[in-house]
Amino acid sequence: METTHGTETKKKAELATGSTTAMRVIDVSSIASFFALQIWLGYRISAHHPLALWPMFSLTILAYLFADFISGFFHWMADTWGTVNTPLAGKVFVRPFREHHVDEMAITRHDFFEVNGANCLISIPFMTAAHFLPLDSLWGRYAAFFVAMWLLGIFCTNQFHKWAHLEERPAYVEWMQRHRLILSHEHHQVHHQAPHTRYYCITSGWLNEPLYRSRFFPVLERIVTRVTGMVPRKDDAGWLGIAPARADAALESAHLPAEAAPAIDKA
Repeated sequence: METTHGTETKKKAELATGSTTAMRVIDVSSIASFFALQIWLGYRISAHHPLALWPMFSLTILAYLFADFISGFFHWMADTWGTVNTPLAGKVFVRPFREHHVDEMAITRHDFFEVNGANCLISIPFMTAAHFLPLDSLWGRYAAFFVAMWLLGIFCTNQFHKWAHLEERPAYVEWMQRHRLILSHEHHQVHHQAPHTRYYCITSGWLNEPLYRSRFFPVLERIVTRVTGMVPRKDDAGWLGIAPARADAALESAHLPAEAAPAIDKA
């Protein structure tokens, strides 16, 4: 019978496969395409009458909040459903998140392109769609500005996430973390408590507590299971160091306030 340690070692080997040449090409081309579209959109918006300052500031805050929510939603999806062998999404999206649970410092060993490529890839269709908004109208320019700011927040998400795990951070990063402008190490460590089912948002982390208190993700999981029959985190209990017999209790306790969650021994 395979031990928990043996299972975890096997998972690390399975997950830490590194970036292939094909994935490197996708990462680099995705980042280049994203910024080309972003710069072009900014130029097209600026070619018309300037937008008002306060609406732009308000839209920037809303876009940043939306980016935080989307980061949490996709993080939850990658953590909860499928495996590294899931077609298409497994290697590109599921693998980095699952690897991160068994080796949370792995992200600090990934370079700029590997860290940020996937987010640019999924952002390109939305950035492209923004170019089809009626930029000759005021509402169209504000909508395009919102999309640009939202996707810029999405782009920054994995970089902020990486910074939250670095042992030594630049002074300006520590300043932003200290003032809660971006995800901080202390805040993100809540997510890294097994079974990793809290605080999914990794841009600023501003929405983590409201989503946690409202039980947004547990309710969503129950809806998905009821509709599809899929089991959340089906293959995770053993290699996260939790005895299968206690997995249900662990998952439930993870959705309780920290002071109310019962202690769960590791196998």
